[in-house]
Amino acid sequence: MTTKADIIEQVAGKTGATKGDTGRFFDALVEVITEALDANESVSLTGLGTFSVKHRAARTARNPRTGEAVKVAASRSARFSVSSTLKKALN
Repeated sequence: MTTKADIIEQVAGKTGATKGDTGRFFDALVEVITEALDANESVSLTGLGTFSVKHRAARTARNPRTGEAVKVAASRSARFSVSSTLKKALN
């Protein structure tokens, strides 16, 4: 598994930037993507994919142990769709 630290080290090595600068860039990138998703905007990174927000409606579920009805609140979830370029590169 590749970790955040591994990515920062590899990007720093490929760009000649320091690990500190690369780490700050990575953190800023994640922050910008998070802010866009929080504003219900999608983020498209050409060659990588698209981040978007999935809305889940409120619903009633059942507790499998007791059978009791449980209300589940509406929520939002981040989704990622892989670009066709990346799919082709993997296959």
